[in-house]
Amino acid sequence: MSPGCRAGLSGMVIISGSVHVRPAQRAAYLDTCRPVVEQARCSPGCLDFALSADLLDPGRVNVLERWSSVAAVEAFRGEGPAEDQAAVLVGAEVSQFEVTAEQALTGAEEVA
Repeated sequence: MSPGCRAGLSGMVIISGSVHVRPAQRAAYLDTCRPVVEQARCSPGCLDFALSADLLDPGRVNVLERWSSVAAVEAFRGEGPAEDQAAVLVGAEVSQFEVTAEQALTGAEEVA
């Protein structure tokens, strides 16, 4: 096994994709998501959680989450998005991936 590669992660979960809102509503939508991101990052099993405005599509919000297990995702997710957040969505393409190996592409040093 090469350096920086970990096998047998026993089910790390990556959730990746995008949700779509009307371009004029994206900034407000992301503002309503701030507490969700804060809550997720403090949740047991959350390794990373990010929602970000797409640089090219004014109505797209990119989704990237990493969790230690499916159980951790399900415990956090509960009933899904809040009613006010779901109401502004005009589309979504989000998938869940179960990962069994990881290989670092960069070092762990911090960027100045």
